[in-house]
Amino acid sequence: MSQNHSDSPLLAPFPRANHISLLRAERSIRRKRRLVGVAAGLGIVLAGGVAVSAAVPQPARTVAVASEDPETVELAQTALADAEAALDDAHEKADTSALEKRVSHLSDYQRMPAVVVQGEAEAAEAAVEDVVAETAALEEADAEAARKAEEAARKAEEAARKAEEERKAAEALAAANSPSGAQATAEAMAAERYGWGGDQFSCLVSLWSKESGWNYQASNPSSGAYGIPQSLPGSKMATVGSDWQTNATTQIAWGLDYISRAYGTPCAAWGHSQSVNWY
Repeated sequence: MSQNHSDSPLLAPFPRANHISLLRAERSIRRKRRLVGVAAGLGIVLAGGVAVSAAVPQPARTVAVASEDPETVELAQTALADAEAALDDAHEKADTSALEKRVSHLSDYQRMPAVVVQGEAEAAEAAVEDVVAETAALEEADAEAARKAEEAARKAEEAARKAEEERKAAEALAAANSPSGAQATAEAMAAERYGWGGDQFSCLVSLWSKESGWNYQASNPSSGAYGIPQSLPGSKMATVGSDWQTNATTQIAWGLDYISRAYGTPCAAWGHSQSVNWY
C-alpha cells in the first residue's frame, strides 16, 4: 500500500482527465530532479532533457533500481493501480492492448532502473487516458443506441395501440351496420332521444324493413334514395355526419329526426307509407 504525501493530489478511485493531468505534471518535476541525480551518478549529461553520454569516459557504475527509491515505488504502484482500474472499467469494445502492455511492463518495476520506471509510468498514464476517453465515447454511443431503441419501441407500441383501436372500431361499425345491429341502435336511440317505446319501435321496424331491409347500402336506382331510411337524395344525411354512406348509425339518426319532424311518430309514418307507398 503506497503512502500518501501531503503535497500530492488526492486520487479518485478511477482516473479522470483532470486528475491525470495534475499527477503527470507533478511527476514530471520529480522525474527531472531524479534524472539529474541519476545522470550525475552515471556520468551522463542531460542535453535538452535527453540523456547523452559524457565525452569523458567514466568508470562503470551500478544503476539504481526502482525498489531503492520510495518515490519511484509509489509512482509505479499508483500507475499500476490507475491502469488496472481503467482496465476494470473499460468498455468491452475498447482497445486496451496498449494499456495491458504497459501494465505487463510495470508489474516488474522493482527490478527496473528508476528512470525506466518513470518512463513506463508516464506511458501507462497516457494509455489510461486513451482507454478512459474511448470508454466514455463507447458508453455514450451505447446510451444513444438505447435511447433510439426505446423510442422505436414506444412508437411501435403506439402504432400497435392505434391499430387495435382501429380494429375494434371497425368491428363495432360492422356490427352496428348489420341489420340486427342497426335495429338495436335504432331502438336505443328512439327511446333515449324521443321517448318512443316498443309499440313505436315495432312500426319503425316495419317501415324500414319495407324501405331498405335495414341495409345501410340500399340504393333505389330510379329515385336515388339511399340507406336504411331511404333518404332522397342520400346526401341529405350529410347534415348528421360525413360518413352517411358507410355508417348505419348516422343514417338512423337522420331518419329518426326526419320521422319526428315530418310525422311525429314512427307509427304515423308507417301508416302514411301503407296508404301511399312512401313516407
